[in-house]
Amino acid sequence: MPPTLLLRRTLDTPAPPDRAWAHLARVEAWPSWARHLRSARLDPPGALGPRSRGVFVLGPGVPTGFAMTDWDPPRRWKWSGRVLWLRVGYDHRFEPLSGGGTRIVLEVEASGVAVGTLGRLFALVYARNLDRALPLLARELEAPPGGPEGDAGRPVP
Repeated sequence: MPPTLLLRRTLDTPAPPDRAWAHLARVEAWPSWARHLRSARLDPPGALGPRSRGVFVLGPGVPTGFAMTDWDPPRRWKWSGRVLWLRVGYDHRFEPLSGGGTRIVLEVEASGVAVGTLGRLFALVYARNLDRALPLLARELEAPPGGPEGDAGRPVP
């Protein structure tokens, strides 16, 4: 059975695609804008790549792992992991906008025994987290490149 699309969010930013990609590819800095994450660890450490794996520690201290499944820089990457009885795929796409900015498209899909019930519950929680995180990500991307809020991985006040 094909995966079920659970949610889709987009973020339009004036940041050019290469900058948007580079900013999101610094996965270990995600807690600066994704406040539902206590920490992020990438393996191997350093640059995101086609063999990247990692672990996010969620707010309540729950670890969740991911492994890269699709790698098409600078347009897209997708990774997947397990949440309870679900296999969850997280797609990250970077689409150039005509004015020079980027549309970041985030899609979450799942498959598994209880995707109809657990998937909907997971999507509700994850959507709420993303809806809080995306405005913070937008502020980081809109800061001057290399500025204290732009590419330093620190939270924007």
